[in-house]
Amino acid sequence: MSNPLLNASNPLLYLAGLPKFNEVKPEHISPAIDSLILEGRALVETLATQTEAPTWENFALKLEDHSEKLGRAWSQVGHMNAVVNSPELREAYNENLAKLTDYGSDMSQDERLYAKYKAIQASAAFAKLSPTQQTIINHEVRDFKLGGAELPEAQKARFKAVSEELSKLGSKFEENILDNTNDFAHYVEDVVDLAGIPADAIEAAAEAAKEAGKAGYKFSLQFPSYMPVLQYSENRALRETLYRAYATRASEFSKKEWDNTKLISDILKLKQEEAQMLGFKNYAELSLATKMADTPAQVTEFLDTLAKRAKPYAERDMQELVAYAKKLGITDMQAWDVGYVSEKLREEKYVFSDQEVKQYFPEDKVLAGLFKVTETIFGVQVRKAEAPVWHADAAFYEISDRANKPIAYFYLDLYARNNKRGGAWMDECITRRKKADGIELPVAYLTCNFSAPLKGEDGRGKPALFTHDEVITMFHEFGHGLHHMLTQVDEYGVSGIKGVEWDAVELPSQFMENFCWEWEVLRHMTAHVDTSAQLPRELFDKMIAAKNFQAGMQTVRQIEFSLFDMRLHGEFDPNGKQSALDLIEQIRDEVAVVRPPKWNRFPNSFSHIFAGGYAAGYYSYKWAEVLSADAYSLFEELGVLSVQAGSRFKNEVLAKGGSRPAMESFVAFRGRAPSMDALLRHNGMAS
Repeated sequence: MSNPLLNASNPLLYLAGLPKFNEVKPEHISPAIDSLILEGRALVETLATQTEAPTWENFALKLEDHSEKLGRAWSQVGHMNAVVNSPELREAYNENLAKLTDYGSDMSQDERLYAKYKAIQASAAFAKLSPTQQTIINHEVRDFKLGGAELPEAQKARFKAVSEELSKLGSKFEENILDNTNDFAHYVEDVVDLAGIPADAIEAAAEAAKEAGKAGYKFSLQFPSYMPVLQYSENRALRETLYRAYATRASEFSKKEWDNTKLISDILKLKQEEAQMLGFKNYAELSLATKMADTPAQVTEFLDTLAKRAKPYAERDMQELVAYAKKLGITDMQAWDVGYVSEKLREEKYVFSDQEVKQYFPEDKVLAGLFKVTETIFGVQVRKAEAPVWHADAAFYEISDRANKPIAYFYLDLYARNNKRGGAWMDECITRRKKADGIELPVAYLTCNFSAPLKGEDGRGKPALFTHDEVITMFHEFGHGLHHMLTQVDEYGVSGIKGVEWDAVELPSQFMENFCWEWEVLRHMTAHVDTSAQLPRELFDKMIAAKNFQAGMQTVRQIEFSLFDMRLHGEFDPNGKQSALDLIEQIRDEVAVVRPPKWNRFPNSFSHIFAGGYAAGYYSYKWAEVLSADAYSLFEELGVLSVQAGSRFKNEVLAKGGSRPAMESFVAFRGRAPSMDALLRHNGMAS
C-alpha cells in the first residue's frame, strides 16, 4: 500500500484548486518538498543535456512550470509557519528551508542552464518573443550571474555554503523575536494602575489574564496590547516596563538563546563575502543590481536631501513636545514618554484622540469601505467566498470583473495572536499565469495584527475596532494585494509583483493609503460602535488638521532606519571594531531628534533587513512614497474616485507587474518622471 504522504493525496502537492489548509500537517512538508526537489533535479538534467537548440517552449517554459509548482507548495508552508507557528511546523520548515536553499543554489550555479538562457538571448528567435518573455530571459541571465554561475568552480561551493547559512540565520533571527515576544507577560493586579488606558484595551488585558488562569490584567508585546500602554497609560513605570521589554527583544537582555547580536554580525560578514565574490565592493551594490536606484551614493543622496528638508520640521516638533512634557510634569522626557506626551499634545491641539476616532471604525464598515474604493476606481467586485483556512480568524474573498467573472482571490487574517509573526504583510499564494487549460487566477495572503473582537461578559461582544492608523495599514496591504491580483501578465516570472524592482513594490500600497484621508471615502466606512452614527465632519476636519502632526519626526525616523540599513550594507566593515549598534548611534547623531536610551537594541529586532527582503532596500519605503504621492496627485486633479485615473493606474501600473521597468510604468501612467513635490506637500513640508 502506498504512503499517502508521498503521493498525490499529499495536500501540498494538490494543484487543481485552492490550498487545502484544513488538511496540511507538519508531517506532509518533508515528503512533498523532497518529491518536488527530486522532480526538479530530474527536469534540470533532462533540459541541460537535451541536444536541440533551447527555446522558450522547450526550455524556459518547462523550468517555469516546475518553479510554480514548487513555489505554490512552499508558499503554504511559509505562510503557516508565520501565522500558526508550532514547534513541529517550525522544525519541518527549517529542515526544508535548508533543502530548498541547497536546491536553489545548485540551480543558480548550473552553467549548463545559464548557457542555454544566454543562447536563447542571443538567438534570432529572441526578437520574436513577446516583450514579457524577453524580460524574463533577461532577468534569468542577470540572476544566474548574481547566483554565482560565473564563479570559478573552486568558489562555487563556498558561495553555496554562504547562501545556505544566510537563509538559516535569517530564519533564526525571526524565530528569536517571535519566541521573545510570545514569552513576555506583565501582570497588573489593580485597575487603578491602568489609569488613562482605553476601556477596550483594559478589557482585552482582563480577558488575556483570564485565559492565562491569572487574576488582574495581562499585557504582552503584541502590538494591540503594547501600544495603548505607551500611548495612553498615565503610569510612567508601566510605560517604561513595556518599552524596555519591547526595545530589548532578542538581545543580551533577553534569554541567551534568543540573542540576535551575534546573528547580526554573522549575517553582515556573510553578505559582504557574498557580494565580494560576485565582484561588488559591498552588499549594497549587489542589492541595487536588481532595483530602480543605480548606486548606494544615489540612495544616500536621496535620503540626505529628504533629511535636510525634514530635519527643521522634526526639530520644531521635538521642541514643542519637550515644552508640553514639562506642562505634564515630565522634565526629563524619555523614549517611553514620547507616545504618551504626543497623544496628550495632539488631544489638546486638535481636541480629539485616536481612541475617540477608533469607535467609528468597526471591522465590517472598514472592509466595506476598502472594497467600495477598489470596486469604484478599478471596475471590479469584491465578495466573501468559501475556502479551507488555517485558523478560525481567517476569511476568504473573491474579486470578479464587471461581468461577474472571477479574476482573483485573497485570504484575510486580521487579528494578533500568539504564535503569529508580528506586523502586517501581503504574500503570494498562487500567481496568475496562462496554462494549457486556461488562466490560473492569482491568490493573495493579506495578514495584519489588529485587536480581535472582545467577547464581552454577555457573550455577544463587540466587533473589532480599528484605529485610523490600522485602517491605513489595511489599505496599504490591500494595495500590495491588488498589485498581485490585478495583473494581466500571462508569464509566471513577471506576473503580479514578481520581477518588480524592490524599491517600486511599495508604490501601489502607499498609493492606496491616500484614500484614508478623503472625506468622500471615509464617511462611508464609519459607524459608531454604540450608536451607528457616521463619523462627524467636525471630527474628520480635526483629523485632517492633525494629519501632519509630527510628520517631521516621523520622516527623520524612517530616514534613520534607511540610512542605517544602507550604510550597514555599504560603508560599514563587519570585520572591524565598530558594531551595528555603534553605527546606528552615529546616524542618530546626524538625523534623529528622539534619542532612545543606550540600552535600546533596535537592530536586534530589525527583521526587515536581517530576516526579510529589505537588506540595503529599506529606503524603498521613502523612495516609493515619492512615486505614490505623485501618482495620487492625478486623482487630486481628476477626482478622488476618478474612474479614468483608476483605469490608467490599473492598466499601466497594476496590470503590467514586472513585465517592464517600474519607471516606464510610472511614466506611462503619469505622463512624466516623478517629482518629490507631492510628497513634501502631503507631509506639510513643502517650501
